[in-house]
Amino acid sequence: MLKEKETQKLNTVEIVEVTTKAQLKKFVDYPNKLYHDNPNFVPAFYGDDIDDWDKKKNPAFDYCEARCFLAYRDGEIVGRIGAILSHRANEKWETKRMRFTQVDFIDDISVSSALFDTVEKWAKEKGCDEIHGPLGFTDMDREGMLVDGFDKRNMFITYYNEPYYNEHLEKLGYSKDTDWVEYKIYIPSLEDEQTVRIHKIAEHVIKRKKLRKVEVRTRFGYKPYIEKVFDLINEAYAPLYGTVHLSDKQIKKYANKFIPLINPKYACFVMDEQDEIIAFGIAAPSVAAAIKKSNGRLFPFGWVGVLKAFNKNNALDLLLTAVRPDLQGSGINAVVIDHMLNNAAKNGMVYAESGPMLETNSKILAQWKLFDTELHKRRRCYIKKV
Repeated sequence: MLKEKETQKLNTVEIVEVTTKAQLKKFVDYPNKLYHDNPNFVPAFYGDDIDDWDKKKNPAFDYCEARCFLAYRDGEIVGRIGAILSHRANEKWETKRMRFTQVDFIDDISVSSALFDTVEKWAKEKGCDEIHGPLGFTDMDREGMLVDGFDKRNMFITYYNEPYYNEHLEKLGYSKDTDWVEYKIYIPSLEDEQTVRIHKIAEHVIKRKKLRKVEVRTRFGYKPYIEKVFDLINEAYAPLYGTVHLSDKQIKKYANKFIPLINPKYACFVMDEQDEIIAFGIAAPSVAAAIKKSNGRLFPFGWVGVLKAFNKNNALDLLLTAVRPDLQGSGINAVVIDHMLNNAAKNGMVYAESGPMLETNSKILAQWKLFDTELHKRRRCYIKKV
């Protein structure tokens, strides 16, 4: 029979900082093991998550400090957490905050408490007075803890977590700071009244404002425009929660990430008379099932499933969209919606899924009122004073 001290030792949670490539691989792969039997969990691209923590490959380290940790018990990984100190975000929003990110743990408060205690301790050492998250290095990364929609499959650009995460966060003193919502949008037929109405609005806006849509035959034809798209993102997303200005190096990074996902049928870039991009929308056939099957790995054979998903699918992921701030509310978003809606209907798409949208972003939320929709997921950014 074990003595009391021996029992306590076996139950001790050990926090280990990730400092080697082998540890980082375990850190990134942990959710795949935790959610191996959960059909609603979809990992991110494994290589992207590895690169995010590489100071040589992630330009955000020009203005961020970051550390990540693993929780062990009896030699087994039972949790993980990342911490990001974004000096640029704190300067912009006049805060002293530490971000937590990529957090997962078993349903044991001693594990979650040890993980968050570690982040909070580092935050205090760095002079922070608040912790918030889950957030990434930038707004282009995954953010928000799922609080509703646990029975729905997540997108590869979002986190999945069990309900108990939220119970742990509340016990640890964290509370809501803001929420994002996600919609399932049922795609109407080409003859549907709303489809026809949006098409007429789009044609009218194009004619009245002398606009044109970029016409290319392959996804790589968009390459000359992608960096301009991210310039527009910098401008349009600036007022949104937690955003920071993307540097030229970051724009190149995210451009390379999104170019392979672009399908001319589901991407629309709108140009004005001066040949400047004033609006865009990028969507892609859902690759969730394919990424789930390969545990987020494209190589050696994961790319085959992703390629199949691009060519045969009934679901569309809405990835990015923006309209130049001075033109928002002028109907230009109808041009983008019309382009993607018509092609989705022609190609047998049944529904589309939006990425997370701030619950306070009334302009973007208003456009979905024209459709048959389901608010099927909600995720939260938590905050705590330390």
